[in-house]
Amino acid sequence: MPILSAPKPPVDDSDDLRKFREAWKAEVQRRRGHGHHPSTDSTAHDTVDNVQDGQDDSECLPSTSTGTPDAAPRIRGKVPTVHPTSTSTVHLNPKLTAALDVYRRAVQCEQRGALDDALTLYRQAFRMEPNIDRLYQREEMILTMLEPPPAPPSADETLAGQLQKGLVPQPAVQVQGVVTGTLASVIAEFPHDVSFQPEDETQGVPLNMLPDEILVHILLMVDVTTLERFATVSQKTRLLTLDSGIWRALVVSTYQPPQVPSMEALTSVVASFQSDYRRLYIEHPRVRLDGVYIAVCHYVRQGLSENHWVNISHLITYNRFLRFFPNGDVLTLLANEEHAPKDIIPQLKPELRMQGLLRGHWRIVGDTVELTNLMDASGRYEPRRPRRGSHAQHNPPRPRYAFTMDLQLRSRPLGRWNKLEMASYNVMNLETGDISPVALKNERPFWFSKVKSYAS
Repeated sequence: MPILSAPKPPVDDSDDLRKFREAWKAEVQRRRGHGHHPSTDSTAHDTVDNVQDGQDDSECLPSTSTGTPDAAPRIRGKVPTVHPTSTSTVHLNPKLTAALDVYRRAVQCEQRGALDDALTLYRQAFRMEPNIDRLYQREEMILTMLEPPPAPPSADETLAGQLQKGLVPQPAVQVQGVVTGTLASVIAEFPHDVSFQPEDETQGVPLNMLPDEILVHILLMVDVTTLERFATVSQKTRLLTLDSGIWRALVVSTYQPPQVPSMEALTSVVASFQSDYRRLYIEHPRVRLDGVYIAVCHYVRQGLSENHWVNISHLITYNRFLRFFPNGDVLTLLANEEHAPKDIIPQLKPELRMQGLLRGHWRIVGDTVELTNLMDASGRYEPRRPRRGSHAQHNPPRPRYAFTMDLQLRSRPLGRWNKLEMASYNVMNLETGDISPVALKNERPFWFSKVKSYAS
């Protein structure tokens, strides 16, 4: 007999249930004692009459009981799966067919939670046929064996089902992010269950159907500028863009030597910012690699005049370019106003050979960028390469001077790191070892300009 997933009844059963148990046991013993079998002709008329009389009681009405405990002891066994539209392939006499139909309706009522109606139908079915539960299990087993196996879904149907399942609106999850500083107090005032709100209240927001994990995965593929612009759309986007995974990936990909002395040093930096990767990325100094730093410098030079009462002055403009590379190389170029920045920037690559070009190495210590071993890279001198042959015809020309430069890294506004102020500029004679400072009277700060063609 089917199981009902209901709690066990209390010890003090109702009088109605106790009387039913006694009557049912007495009826079973009486039929066994007289050799009464449900398949004989003597019970055919009674079975049909019981079915006809119980038509009104067989309809499953919504049960008004809340998990009726006194109905549970009568309904035991596993609740089988009902096939309402299935028909048995085994030919049964009308009385067994009628009893089987009543039993099926009882199972359906039990599955729907109509326990009172199910109990009434179970009583009627067992009065019609004491072994109706075995007959029902046999019929269901036969139907299961004869039922053709379902065809495997095609690839398109599987993909469509997965997409349909993924588009079901998902409950909002708390984005895992560590926020400190001023932004933490702003986030604390946000509602707990934020979501995307439509501009037109009569229309929905399809973006709400995507889980937050998918949106965060998409945000991992955008640059910082796009990420922060997206954050200004709403409170929901602000919370999504604070996910630690997004900013952790940016920090790990950006702060690598020579941006930091070592990856072990980065661990201490993360600890100093309390694992707030976003604030670390904004506030910790870094050299921008996705563009070029340009300093536009001017000075006045006195000209010559044939008339002593006329003074001629010339305004001289020159540009300094700095481009940093991830491997620690740096290019610095000094060019006059004849070479416009729009012409220089696309050519500022390691392959460039031009008058005034120096090539060296860079590293950052705190907020100071140190440029060392800056040597002429205009092509006048062959690179220093050890010669394997002992028979050298002549000594190759070598640069006579090397330059060093210290720059202070500044950020205007915060997080841009777009300004370099020249702190010192020295020249060293490679033949004598003498070091002389270069006057910084006419030097101006370098300002960063992003270049789309440069790889960050």
